[in-house]
Amino acid sequence: MGLQKCRGCLSCLLIPLALWSIVVNILLYFPNGKTSYATSNQLTNYVWYFEGICFSGVMMLLLAALLITLERDTFYQCCQSESCNKTYRVSLFVLALLGIAFSGYSVIISTLGLVQGPFCNTPAGWGYIFKDTAGGYLIEYSSWSQCIEPAHAVEWNIILFSILIALSGLQVIICFLKVMAELKQILCGTYSQSPIKMTKKSLLQK
Repeated sequence: MGLQKCRGCLSCLLIPLALWSIVVNILLYFPNGKTSYATSNQLTNYVWYFEGICFSGVMMLLLAALLITLERDTFYQCCQSESCNKTYRVSLFVLALLGIAFSGYSVIISTLGLVQGPFCNTPAGWGYIFKDTAGGYLIEYSSWSQCIEPAHAVEWNIILFSILIALSGLQVIICFLKVMAELKQILCGTYSQSPIKMTKKSLLQK
């Protein structure tokens, strides 16, 4: 019941999460606020998958808008028949599943970007010097100094990808809760008649 009462609140939470995902992903294109690395293609390859801008960003904004629209009381009241109600619930269920897919994609790509490490300039030239560490560089702080350029590239990479993982992870959790709520209604929910129909039925029985 709690999930059903707050289904609109959960959908609204997706909007700020999506907006922050877009902002964080954009920041990945400008290490230390410089545009030169983006124009010269000296960025980690995972930023070009647009996980934060497109999937956990724009796509989630569109999905949240659809969910908020469909979950309005006025829309629900227009769908009182049993068949219509089931179609309505299935639609919400499918949208929530799409949300898990979009945000889940962002979690996976951001995690891969974090594990791979930044694309940076070292004494040996530009490359992914932490690629073969399987994420071990995250706790080997002394190795971070190998990245000469961009300045603080490792910290920039870790912080922003970690934030993206957290934002997308919250989106996954929210959409999962919505999937569970709608699945419960589809499988176990009972058809409730409108008050007008119930009144007419009781009068006829009398």
